[in-house]
Amino acid sequence: MREERQLRKTGMQKALAQYGDPDFAVFLRKAFIKAMGYTDEALDRPIIGIVNTASDYNACHQTVPDLIAAASRGVLLAGGIPMVFPVISLHESFASPTSLYLRNLMAMDAEEMIRAQPMDAVILVGGCDKTVPALLMGAVSAAVPAIVLVTGPMLAGDWRGERVGACTDCRRFWARFRAGDLNADQIAEVNSELAPTVGTCGVMGTASTMAMAAEAMGMMLPGGAAIPAVYAERRRHAERTGTRAVAMAAEGLTPDRIVTPAAVRNAFRTVMAVGGSTNAIIHLTAIAGRAGVEVDLNDIDALGQETPVLVDLKPTGQHYMEDLHREGGLTPVLRELGGLIDGTCLTVTGQTLAENLAAQPADFGQTVVRRASDPVFSGGALAVLRGNLAPRGAIIKQAAADPQLLSHTGPAVVFDSLADLAARIDDEALEVTANSVLVLRNAGPKGAPGMPEAGYLPIPKKLSRLGVKDMVRISDARMSGTAFGTVVLHITPEAAEGGPLALVRSGDLIRLDVPGRRIDLLVDAAELGLRRAALAPPAPPPDRGYAWLHGCHVLQADRGCDLDFLTAEGVAR
Repeated sequence: MREERQLRKTGMQKALAQYGDPDFAVFLRKAFIKAMGYTDEALDRPIIGIVNTASDYNACHQTVPDLIAAASRGVLLAGGIPMVFPVISLHESFASPTSLYLRNLMAMDAEEMIRAQPMDAVILVGGCDKTVPALLMGAVSAAVPAIVLVTGPMLAGDWRGERVGACTDCRRFWARFRAGDLNADQIAEVNSELAPTVGTCGVMGTASTMAMAAEAMGMMLPGGAAIPAVYAERRRHAERTGTRAVAMAAEGLTPDRIVTPAAVRNAFRTVMAVGGSTNAIIHLTAIAGRAGVEVDLNDIDALGQETPVLVDLKPTGQHYMEDLHREGGLTPVLRELGGLIDGTCLTVTGQTLAENLAAQPADFGQTVVRRASDPVFSGGALAVLRGNLAPRGAIIKQAAADPQLLSHTGPAVVFDSLADLAARIDDEALEVTANSVLVLRNAGPKGAPGMPEAGYLPIPKKLSRLGVKDMVRISDARMSGTAFGTVVLHITPEAAEGGPLALVRSGDLIRLDVPGRRIDLLVDAAELGLRRAALAPPAPPPDRGYAWLHGCHVLQADRGCDLDFLTAEGVAR
């Protein structure tokens, strides 16, 4: 009964420090908060927590102070009190060994701070790849009314008359530099133009994909996913988010009412329709797992096969996020999907997704969002592969691959680690041809650790100089959503867990059959049995800190790479 009474309390009476005297805990709390100039009248209002993920290391989040100010204004206008608090900030390029390794730590930070501090609702401010998933994971577990406010994409730049943007063009120009098409001065010029403003990557990378997925799932106000970071509309959206957070607190609109199986399905459907990042499969699986929603990769593959890619945007198409915003953002995409989207799902507005769409401005002539009858790509942006190399699944972004390589058999060139890859990929003596299959292992959730975005193995220099632009590449690692190519990822179980990838030897034939949804090692079972018997036992996890926690408890890619004890079902499964 005491817990029930505590749950019904609001504002400063929530999440009290334990002194054995609740009234004294409130008295003491008010004494300290009044040191900052608050009155009793102010402290009687609903409290809206605002997560601050700003960092000098994080260009994606440099507008967070502005967004907090705008969201706070919205909270105050609606009669609430905004309370800003920090959690970990993650930027993809400034997180060693990888941001996914730290995503679960950020999710724990967010969950515990939401639980530990008094707030009637929380605004989740983030943007860069792993921050939105981490914040959603934490908020779903904390079970407090929550609403997402993303920082928004950067604008595109220009290099010698060519429109460029982070970070698909980062990879494209770097490949040209490795091939000798650009010199050191030219690549330095490009480097200064790829990210001309702050904000998340201006293509359909992981940050943009997760923003679109969050809106489709109902955890963001309509129209918020694609607004550029530097636009005034981004601040107005933040103000509206603050206002809505106060209403959600009064309504008790918690994430469990929004993150349902149907809403998760809408999010996956949206990822397919926008040509989204392969990383979204991992993140949405982890978010769903916090809500007790099970994700089956076979279902995701079936969903993908019936969902056309509608958004002509890099890396699958040609445009940038600012172009999508000008054409209405996610709204025209969801409208074009029609009956493929479940419009009955509840959203943070308190209305259904269908009601939200009906209230948005009418569509107009589109160039970025295609009609379903004229898609950018049909048959699924992402495909799920099985086979003796991936018993529990692997992912390929077939919409961004070379169609001629989607059915391919070639000899393996194996790299045992990231260090091995770095040391040998450009060795002139490396036995490799354009027909080879590049294999990277021990780069999964445990093996790396943290499953880095190393699956986009570089084309060996001696081949890139000959004009080779794509090869079949397979690994237990991930790939940036901004990347492209015939790249098989998330092979599960990973090599460090004793998965079949650990058995591959250079020269073995590997067959990729995307139409048949297969990835197979063409070595007989008896030989594979001998190789398995000779495998060394897995390395023990590190012996201290978060590295130990991650090593002992991280789940495989098909379970979202969450920590086993943080899922809704805990460690029982």
